Amino acid sequence: MKKEILVETDRPIEERATFDAIRYGSVWEDADILCESLAPVAKGGRLLSIASSGDNALALLTLDPAEVVAVDLSPAQLACVMIRVAAFTKLDDEALLAFLGVTPSATREETYRRLRPLMPDDACVFWDANLELVRGGVIHAGKFEAYFSTFRRRLLPLIHPEHRVEGLLQTRSLGERKRFYSDVWDTWRWRLLIRIFFSRFVMGRLGRDPAFFEHVDGPVASRVLSRTRYACSELPTHANPYLAYIMTGNYRVGALPRYLRPEFRGIIRERLSRIRVVLGSAEDAEGPFDGFNLSDIFEYMSPVEHERVYRALLGIAAPGARMAYWNLFAPRSAPGPLRDRVEPLPELSERLHAQD
Repeated sequence: MKKEILVETDRPIEERATFDAIRYGSVWEDADILCESLAPVAKGGRLLSIASSGDNALALLTLDPAEVVAVDLSPAQLACVMIRVAAFTKLDDEALLAFLGVTPSATREETYRRLRPLMPDDACVFWDANLELVRGGVIHAGKFEAYFSTFRRRLLPLIHPEHRVEGLLQTRSLGERKRFYSDVWDTWRWRLLIRIFFSRFVMGRLGRDPAFFEHVDGPVASRVLSRTRYACSELPTHANPYLAYIMTGNYRVGALPRYLRPEFRGIIRERLSRIRVVLGSAEDAEGPFDGFNLSDIFEYMSPVEHERVYRALLGIAAPGARMAYWNLFAPRSAPGPLRDRVEPLPELSERLHAQD
């Protein structure tokens, strides 16, 4: 029998990276893009979502599915989901935004004590040991948010003063945004900052995990600079909650992620019983599922692992199911041996990518 030989990076990501702390206190993928991609299969269906901090799993409830299964390899990330579910259950809108960290509050620990009975024991154990993260607001609790905080507090002021940051986030026409970015924002110092701070080395150690870049080819910083240029000139900056957070350290009440917007909070509260949290890998979830939010998981995988996981996901997909996933640093699509089982939607993908 021929023995299969796997290189080191063919191992699953859970064997190459650590998952004991919060990596993402917030989700950094646009839920509006996600929901538009899965809307045709979501109503009354079962959706599988990479949990991360829970933002987009909650956002999927706005599509009226029968169930959202939020799965993650990290108990810490699942604790982020469960504290959000408890907050939505117990708190009104004003208290919700204050507790999560969108608006100021000096009473988050006291609020947590009220939410604690609504959470399972493992989530309580995690948050009891991390009360400083509760006091700071859980949307700011991750390694990735700390990475952006370092960028914003220590480095950005050396390049752009506060009034210029506010100028970037102002309501402007497309032409005005392009002129502002090219004439005011896009200095050589800005480009140098991006190339250094968002390099593979720095981002891998301060923001993500070095293992997440093992299958990424080419310069990471160049891709970040290109996407930043696009987001700051082609798309409305005043309505971008993710850009606002990176530049100012928080969302703006008038530009919130989908799960926190006033028009969706009540709907999400009514449907909280439809969300289920599962510790494990996405491909091991119990199907069938009509839609998949897979985040950017394929970027972390070797071709061998990518094909294995993709095949397993097809095995738990209902007929006509949709898979949505992000390619930021590594191009991923259906592996060759599986392409006869899937139908790409290139026009939809390109249109949504242009909005992202």
